[in-house]
Amino acid sequence: MNCTTSFIPYAKTGYFSKIVLDYISQQQAIQPFYQHPVSLQGIKDSIASRNQFTTDRNLLVTVLQKQYAGVEVSPLVAANITLLRQSNTYTICTAHQPNIFTGPLYLIYKILHAAKLAEALKQQLPENNFVPVYYMGSEDADLDELGHIFIGGQKYEWLTSQTGAVGRMMVDKAIVQLLQDLSGQLLVHPFGAEILALMQHCYQEGTTVEQATFQLVNALFADYGLVILLPDNAELKNAFAPVIQKELTEAFSHKAVQEIISNFPADYKVQASGRELNMFYLYNNRRQRIETNNEEWVVVDTDIKFSRHEIIAELKVHPERFSPNVILRPVFQEWVLPNIAFIGGGGEIAYWLQLKKVFEATGTPYPVLILRNSFMFIEKEIRTLTHKLKLEEKELFKSELAIMNGLVKRDSVHQVDLVKEREQLTEFYDKLTTIAGKIDITLQGHTAALQTQAIKKLVALEKKLLRAEKRKYEAGQRQLKKIKEKLFPNNNLQERIDNLMPYYAKWGKDFIRMLYDHSEALAMQFGIMVEE
Repeated sequence: MNCTTSFIPYAKTGYFSKIVLDYISQQQAIQPFYQHPVSLQGIKDSIASRNQFTTDRNLLVTVLQKQYAGVEVSPLVAANITLLRQSNTYTICTAHQPNIFTGPLYLIYKILHAAKLAEALKQQLPENNFVPVYYMGSEDADLDELGHIFIGGQKYEWLTSQTGAVGRMMVDKAIVQLLQDLSGQLLVHPFGAEILALMQHCYQEGTTVEQATFQLVNALFADYGLVILLPDNAELKNAFAPVIQKELTEAFSHKAVQEIISNFPADYKVQASGRELNMFYLYNNRRQRIETNNEEWVVVDTDIKFSRHEIIAELKVHPERFSPNVILRPVFQEWVLPNIAFIGGGGEIAYWLQLKKVFEATGTPYPVLILRNSFMFIEKEIRTLTHKLKLEEKELFKSELAIMNGLVKRDSVHQVDLVKEREQLTEFYDKLTTIAGKIDITLQGHTAALQTQAIKKLVALEKKLLRAEKRKYEAGQRQLKKIKEKLFPNNNLQERIDNLMPYYAKWGKDFIRMLYDHSEALAMQFGIMVEE
């Protein structure tokens, strides 16, 4: 498949928060909240910081080799795992939960961005090695977020009574049936049978969601050297135990986050404020918060309680039962990986900007934060419609109403805007106000009120003219509606709603290769890809 790609600033889309826009434009107000700028020099500085911190590389490689046992490992992935033992090898990490069937498209974009940046840095800094890593957040318990996908505007939801960490849940008949239910939308396309077979191979009854996701992501991205890390692991958590114990006994992270938030500019939204104690307990298919109460550590909504001595002993014996929440998960990630750059979405970047003091409190290096690549994909059919309506790609981010009004004003042979007339009316009433004021100053207020009424009626007439003219453009309205539904499903960005499967069904692995080829490394811009 062939595509052309153009890029626009994220600010032009209207879909990203002020804190993220300030970050990517390196505004002065945001600079105290991160460590390194997004640049080659920032990467070099991050490497220097990382070199001051000891990562247990042998443990990491041992864990990865165990996790890849029984899985087909590509030569490139195997080589990358081995490279991680070397002190001049660094990771480019992206993280995400195990959404069923990969969830929205942006997971694909994140992973390919990590792979592209690793390749680019190897060319620019050849004395080092760079390994792309997908860190799976399999301990997340939010099934409402992770347990559904959208295909062709239809929602497919996994209904299960299982609870706790989604990655530990078992693939059951319901999730297998989902694939059967959506197969009709895939099998009509050239590669539909291929992607369906891959999903069915990975999501087999009796395997965990974590393992199914591992196999699927490995099958899709092994050719790009992607290494997948499953951090829900006793050995890795044991390595992180000093920080877990510090949190349990000092509740340090909440104070560190509050210190940052208190210095946030007023117009920055707090993305994740965390809790007094930012740690969960995983036990019996449940993931519950830990709270402290008068020198007792209580697992919320259970009968489980610990004294100080008991909870430290529990950590030593069962580190796998302790699960960092959103505030400490990034520190865990950076503790166990020799990482220098983290690729995340807008929400992730926003909450990482709250964590600098948490990293400082643990002595953990803070990586370069890079906003993940974003794309809007315009298929041939939609491109034909945009050409027919003479729409530029950048105009598509406006509301449907604003676009339609613009089309009517542009193409109508009749005058439908009364801007000039409003100016003339304002000028007329200004003169009238002057005349009235010379006779009686109190009449100026009355004249101003008449002006307001007249302008209001003129605006109402303008709207009626526009509505009447728009009725002549019904075909254009239908075409525009189709464009918006395809490019902005559920009034959101395509990448936040659509799943990979229908795209793969049409174009196969060429779709993934095309995304990789058009991915940026350090230039943070919004990509618009148009199928030729």
